[in-house]
Amino acid sequence: MDIQYNCRQYKGTVPCKPHKEQGVECSLICEFYEPTGGNILIIKLGAMGDVIRTTPLLFRIKREYPNHRIFWLTHFVDVLPDIIDEPLNFSIESITYLKSINFDFGINLDKEPEACALMEQLNIKDKYGFGLIHDMPAPINDLANHKFKTGISDSYSKANTQHYLQEIFSIFGWKYNGEEYHLPGTRSNTTIDAISKNKTYIGLNTGCGERWTSRQWPYENWTDLIIKLQKEGFNVLLLGGKSEDLRNKEISKLTGAEYTGFFQFDEFISLVDKCEIVVSTVTMAMHVAIGLKKPLVLLNNIFNSNEFYFFNDSIILEPERECECYYRPTCVNEISCIAEVTAEQVFTAIKKLRLK
Repeated sequence: MDIQYNCRQYKGTVPCKPHKEQGVECSLICEFYEPTGGNILIIKLGAMGDVIRTTPLLFRIKREYPNHRIFWLTHFVDVLPDIIDEPLNFSIESITYLKSINFDFGINLDKEPEACALMEQLNIKDKYGFGLIHDMPAPINDLANHKFKTGISDSYSKANTQHYLQEIFSIFGWKYNGEEYHLPGTRSNTTIDAISKNKTYIGLNTGCGERWTSRQWPYENWTDLIIKLQKEGFNVLLLGGKSEDLRNKEISKLTGAEYTGFFQFDEFISLVDKCEIVVSTVTMAMHVAIGLKKPLVLLNNIFNSNEFYFFNDSIILEPERECECYYRPTCVNEISCIAEVTAEQVFTAIKKLRLK
């Protein structure tokens, strides 16, 4: 063997994929030899939905730096697409590895102190995003000022007219040109495959995660919506993760809406792909639906609606009055303002999207 340490296929700890599948040996004349020209680091730890909606950067990075090896440090490795050369969990092992690597450029999109501190410690020639000033999170340069200010000032955030993709592309000094989400490969299973291929479904993601309970649409609203949909002959498919399992089982038992359980991320993508239209609050499922270019009815109460960008016809529904819970994990009102969005409004929005 003539080991080519700079080959994109080279792993170092295990045989490379071409060797296992094709039996080739490492050498300059290997037909799978793909030399890399440098290293790029992305730090986007979470949340899961935020990691997904950051993936459009990869299209531009690949176009600008086609031969570079891409590293991504995150809490959610499972949602990263195969285009990432080195998907890394945020851990002492990963940080130890990263400290030994020279990066041509890196971007940190998290304002958490640990992410900003790491940005200061690594060997990165050109740095973008957020680092530390006076030992506190801060923008690294002027390009990151806008995005940073939206996270520390409600008034600045409410006045923002840029969507998230415009914001993160501008941190590089780039203009957003419609780059799409980059989802990982999907995987089906017998349960998902058993869902009728002759039906079209309205997918309802009934939860909102465990942190941002201020955006939880009430149980009664979901059941009212399902009854309206079923009366019109729509097939309803309940979506969610482990946190929504009990809720979805109860709703399914009460209404007869179809519920198949919760799944691993790559399987969940396959499940959402069964849906014609998706209804969700601001969740990971919302980002999967956007990535799959599904028409979406988005229920929003605590975020600036300008943040969202869709690749297909979609509708955002919000309470008529301004919600006092702006960017609050829990609602300060006795009755959550998102409850003011009615089942009838959502039902009307679904019918409108079906006519487009």
